[in-house]
Amino acid sequence: MRRAARDRLLTNLAIAAVIALGLASRRWPWLLPAWLGKYPGDALWATMVFFCFAWVLPAASTLRLAALALGTSWLVEFSQLVHAPWLDAVRDTAPGHLVLGSTFTWLDLPAYAAGVLLGAAADQLAPASRPAEPPTEPTTEPA
Repeated sequence: MRRAARDRLLTNLAIAAVIALGLASRRWPWLLPAWLGKYPGDALWATMVFFCFAWVLPAASTLRLAALALGTSWLVEFSQLVHAPWLDAVRDTAPGHLVLGSTFTWLDLPAYAAGVLLGAAADQLAPASRPAEPPTEPTTEPA
């Protein structure tokens, strides 16, 4: 059975809310337990990646979206081991830093996994906008 397509308005709202929460977690870190450090923001970044894939692929399975989001998040993290001058120049900008980060940290990987899990759980609880269209079967006209 195909998954029902996701409501893009709801997905847009989820993306905006997650971005706001992620930025707030960095702006006002004292509102969260100190032992969490910067990792709530990292987890929420991966949640945002999950919802971005959900927006682009509204009929994709939650598992597929989770795999794409986790793979992308980890790829971006591992890319922080590469320090080409042009890439570091992009990372030195505010948008570049928000999207690409700057410093590889092993502990970011489980934070991303937690964020993707959060997105997948929210996705399972969210209503779909419409049922997926059944696959069309070729029709043959009588001769």
